[in-house]
Formats: sequence, C-alpha cells, structure tokens
Amino acid sequence: MTGQQTQHDGDKAPGPAERGAALAPPKAEAERESLAGRGFRAVEQLLLIVVTVMTLAAAGFEIRRVYLAGEVNLADILLMFLYTEVIGMIAVFYTGRGSPFIYPIFIAITALARLIVLQGKDMAPENIVFEAGAILLLAISSVIILRASKS
Repeated sequence: MTGQQTQHDGDKAPGPAERGAALAPPKAEAERESLAGRGFRAVEQLLLIVVTVMTLAAAGFEIRRVYLAGEVNLADILLMFLYTEVIGMIAVFYTGRGSPFIYPIFIAITALARLIVLQGKDMAPENIVFEAGAILLLAISSVIILRASKS
C-alpha cells in the first residue's frame, strides 16, 4: 500500500440518499417547523384579510366623500388606483400569479405621482424633478424585474 488510503468494497462512502437521511431533522423538529410554518401562514392570511377589509373601507369612504363633494379630481382618481393596486397585491399573494415585487413598485409610483399632483404648485421645482426621477427609477426596476422573471 502507498501513502494514500484505499477504499475497500465493503467501506463504501455514503451515497446522496444516506447523506440526506443523516442531515434530515428529527421527526419532532420537523413537526415543530411545520407547526411554526402553519402558524406564520395563518397570521399572514389573517393580516391580508384585515388589510383587504381596511382597503375596501377606505375606498368606500373615498367614494362617499367624492359623491358628497360632487366633483372628482385627479388626486381622487390616483387614490382609487392606490386602493386598487393594494387589492391587486393581495390577490397576487393569494393566487401566486404574477410577481409579488411589482405591485409595491406600482403603488410607490402611483403614490409619488399623487404627491406631485397634490403638491405640484407649492413644491420647489427641484423636488418635482427628484420625485419624477424616483418614478423613472421605479419604472426601470419594474421592467428589469419583469424581464428577469420571464427568463
């Protein structure tokens, strides 16, 4: 025999199945992880329902306010888009269709556009440029995320 050790046929190294079994958590730990995972999912579902109810209530209050005022302006329309996008984001969480990262970006774009509309006359011109630049960066990031998810 040389300085290297040789392996006999009876001393086989463990295969992938044996290594995986050795690394698997004990049954009690797996049950605990599954219980914790179910708990977190239940809390997530409950909070999504709460957010949905709150969003629908806010949209209802806004519709009532617009009706009582007797006029609709651009800020009101953008606010309704914000509510619609929040509901869309919740739908993505429930259905699993679409990228969950895109809707928060759309919400941010709409919120910035609404801010520009509401404060446009009173804002310093450089702030409008900064917010428009933020909208552009968010739009570019959404395009990148959409293209990356298709690949």
